[in-house]
Amino acid sequence: MAKLSYSSKINKIRSFALILVFAGILLMYVGIMFKKIPWLMATFFILGMLAVVFSCVVYLWIGSLSVKAVPVVCPNCQKPTKVLGHVDACMHCNQPLTLDKNLEGIEFDERYNKRRFRNEAISKMKQENE
Repeated sequence: MAKLSYSSKINKIRSFALILVFAGILLMYVGIMFKKIPWLMATFFILGMLAVVFSCVVYLWIGSLSVKAVPVVCPNCQKPTKVLGHVDACMHCNQPLTLDKNLEGIEFDERYNKRRFRNEAISKMKQENE
């Protein structure tokens, strides 16, 4: 069976924003190749600038979320990390973490951040224990 890989939600969103920056720069670079067609060059420049501006918005948003995230010490690597939501992964070692005592002992699933899945898992675990 394949080993599941988890990663921190904050790191995922930061990676998405970084990809947007590079995509925007790449789009503007492609625009330079179309110097002879001004409208096409301008289109690529505008799309590139929009991607870079949107990445700035994403960075600001994840920064505000990061401030609200609960800081914890990872039990696996003993480094400080932040938990966003009910379940998340360590930013350093990708150890699954939870703040919900009812989810302790249940196999990690990122869908537990949604109330429906979390309640189903908790009720299933209670039924198994009875």
